[in-house]
Amino acid sequence: MINNPFILYGYESPKYFCDRVGETSELKRLLVNGNNVALVAPRRIGKTGLIENLFHQRDIERKYYTFLIDIYATKNIEELVAAMGASMLASLRPRGVKVAQRFVNFLTSLRTGISFDAVGNPSWNVEIGDVRQPRTTLDEIFHYISEADKPCIVAIDEFQTVSSYAGGNMEAILRTYVQHCRNAQFIFSGSQRTMMSEMFLSPSRPFYQSTSMMSIGSIPLDKYVPFAKNLFEESGKYVSEAVVASVYERFEGVTWYVQRVMNEFFSLTPQGAECTDQMMETAIANILRSNEFTYQSLLFQLPPKQKELLLAICKEGKARNVTSSAFVRKYHLPSSSSVQSAIKGLLEKNFVTSTLGVYEVYDKFFALWLLSQR
Repeated sequence: MINNPFILYGYESPKYFCDRVGETSELKRLLVNGNNVALVAPRRIGKTGLIENLFHQRDIERKYYTFLIDIYATKNIEELVAAMGASMLASLRPRGVKVAQRFVNFLTSLRTGISFDAVGNPSWNVEIGDVRQPRTTLDEIFHYISEADKPCIVAIDEFQTVSSYAGGNMEAILRTYVQHCRNAQFIFSGSQRTMMSEMFLSPSRPFYQSTSMMSIGSIPLDKYVPFAKNLFEESGKYVSEAVVASVYERFEGVTWYVQRVMNEFFSLTPQGAECTDQMMETAIANILRSNEFTYQSLLFQLPPKQKELLLAICKEGKARNVTSSAFVRKYHLPSSSSVQSAIKGLLEKNFVTSTLGVYEVYDKFFALWLLSQR
């Protein structure tokens, strides 16, 4: 039973997934017709949810093995291999012992890190140190994909991460594997538009012209309003169109933030009562309070010049020309050169995002917390 229908993590069922009908249809059309896809959109807009919604389509579940592999936290090929193996085994286990065991049988290089229960179900106990021959294990994983008894759809989330691996040739290595894998289609999902564009649209990069490009934006307000109202009403609670629209507009339609506030609204609304706009500040205060320790720790870790620039961008909202003398003077920053160095650090640490020369604090709740501290 779902206590709160505004799901924040993972995928529950189509009932709790808003719209994306056209995007799901287009992604499916591309994949089933033999295209690999580079899916680009800002983080928290709903890329992963779209992929999971596709994977839960009945015809896709029946005809394909589907794998969603998040590599955002990986730093090298060893961690990539471990993430792929763990995610693939987790996806195959619900299909039955024989299906999962068949995958494990290909991973001879990691046999000591995989255990079996009394009925033969394999469990992933592989530590990063166990991946002693990552290229060999990567061979085994792609060999399995090529030899699987069903075609596969492999989604690699935050794919731009591989471009930062030491050695600099991970893109070429993966491109070779993908090129020769005839039993699978791939989704390369990424949130950093500039990096993804360079990877897939630059003639000098290995993945040039190897995929169909696809991007997604916010779920339209006229789709989200009835979705939210229905979820309230099915639980004997009520919310007006105006309140939902107010949340949507405040967070620019970014799916996760809107869902997070609606989740809080739902929990604050008693059975049989109506959610009101007056709950907004209480809801946001609750969210910021629950994250305060994390935000304090993040701010403490920043060097002074990066902290100063982060606060300036936060106050500006959408900051342009951050190295200009006007911006430097407005926020009493040391110099244009120090801003140039600081913005590089903030981007690398994902504190700030940049789209077409516009800088914003990545975490909208973090930005609200920062403003509340001044």
